[in-house]
Parts: sequence; structure tokens; C-alpha cells
Amino acid sequence: MKTLTKVLLTSVTVALLAVKWNAPTFNAEILRGARVLVTGASTGIGEQMAYHFAKFGSQIVITARREQVLHQVAEKCLSMGAQKAVYIAADMSSDSDPDRVVDFALDQLGGLDYLVLNHIGSSPFSMWEGDTQHLGWLMKVNFLSYAQMAWKALPSLEQSKGSLVVVSSILGKMTSPFVAAYTSTKFALNGFFGVLSHELAMKSSNVTITTCTLGLIDTDSAMEKVKDISHVPAYPASEAALKIIMAGAARERELFYPWYTYIMTLIKDFFPATRDYIIQKSYNYSP
Repeated sequence: MKTLTKVLLTSVTVALLAVKWNAPTFNAEILRGARVLVTGASTGIGEQMAYHFAKFGSQIVITARREQVLHQVAEKCLSMGAQKAVYIAADMSSDSDPDRVVDFALDQLGGLDYLVLNHIGSSPFSMWEGDTQHLGWLMKVNFLSYAQMAWKALPSLEQSKGSLVVVSSILGKMTSPFVAAYTSTKFALNGFFGVLSHELAMKSSNVTITTCTLGLIDTDSAMEKVKDISHVPAYPASEAALKIIMAGAARERELFYPWYTYIMTLIKDFFPATRDYIIQKSYNYSP
């Protein structure tokens, strides 16, 4: 057992060093004047990404459902150094709004260098009780609209040698209780954009896809859901947002944040019974 543990630790260490050694470098200057569309930008990680892009001097289009909040975020972006900051309110469960948002961004910015897909629909943090109607709605918001917007933006991203950044989750790599619908959408995201990344590479496309695997982030909505239930540590939204931007700008294939998401992805299938026990015991639950 000690030998196996040493082998696992050595393998993980080597993998981490390889990732660090081969990681592309980030050049902040390429974001100055860059044309960016960020979804889910009224709060949480999306809002923080908007502010970071503003500090880098980018041109930004932001979208979410709440127009008044978007107005406030856009005004703050301008005060922080954005060359341009405009917004469009949209509902990503709509058949037409995903396309409408991309068209608006293309019209306002004259093209796109970065499409950052970050929006999510509200979902309960509770045991699955057979609500397939909510599952269908959430799949539309969290997955189908991503595919729709990516396809709409690809011609412009191709022209600009741009980047498509997809914000996913460790819950798209491994399962956990209380999030059946949300996890389903994240697995779908990882599968679809993994395939699309292969196909773009095979066509020698100018577009790169960066998939971001995030752990628990301290957004207000996430903290409210896991309060008094989860023992998992939360990490700052502002730092997560910056890491996402840096990974997209450096054209990295994958981002893992925080560090433990990479370790969990590597070892999740080694000891399934132990893994499941640890996951289940990390929540306060009594039948």
C-alpha cells in the first residue's frame, strides 16, 4: 500500500510539473483593444471577468437577464479602463436570444476575438425528484445555448484567430450528490466542446477552445446553496475570473482551478469506492 501511494504521488507530481512546464505564457498586451463577449456577466465570475477585461483595456459586450444590473456593470467597466463597454439583456432559454446576443456583439464591436460562455440557469441544490421539465430547461440554458452561440460566432472568431472560452466545472468530470441536473449539463458541455475542439484542429481552424474546470467558487448564489450542507472549501471569484481570462488569452486547451480540480480529475477512477465515500461524507445529510 505504501508503494502504491508513493507511485500515485510521484505520478501526480510529474503530471503537475509537466502541465506547468508546457503551459503557454500570458501576454496582457494582446487583450488591449480585444473584442470580447462575456455571458452571465451581471454577477459572480462573469461580472469579475468583465472588470478584469476592463482593466486590460478590452472592448466588452456583456449579457445576462437583468438589464439594470448590466448597466451598472458596464458603467463600472468604463471607469476601470475598458475601451468600450455595452450590454444586452437576454434570456438564454429563448430560441432566438443566443443568436441575437452574438449579432449584437458583432454589430457593436465589428467582430469578436473572444467569446466567453459563462452563463448558468438557476438549479436547486437537492436530491433528484424526477423533475424532467426543469432538466430540459436547464439543458437549454447551460448547454444548448452554448452550442448555438459558439456556432454563430465561429466565422468571426475564425477571421480574428480568436478564442472560445467555455466555463465548466469539476462536476462535468465527476459526479456528486444534490446536483443531478446541473451536472448533466456540464458533462454535456465537456463532451460537446471536446469533440468540437478535435474537429476544429482537424480542419486546421484558427480558433482555439479553452475549457475551464472550476471547483467551488465563492459566488453569492453558490454560497447560499451549499450553506450548512457542504464542507468543500470555496475559492475567490475574482481570482477564478482572472485565471479564465489568462487561459483563454494564452490559448490553453484546459484550465483547472483551483489546483485540487486537476488532482481529482487525475485520480477519480483509481479507488471508486473510497472516492464515493469521501464525496458523500463531505455533505451534511441525514435521511
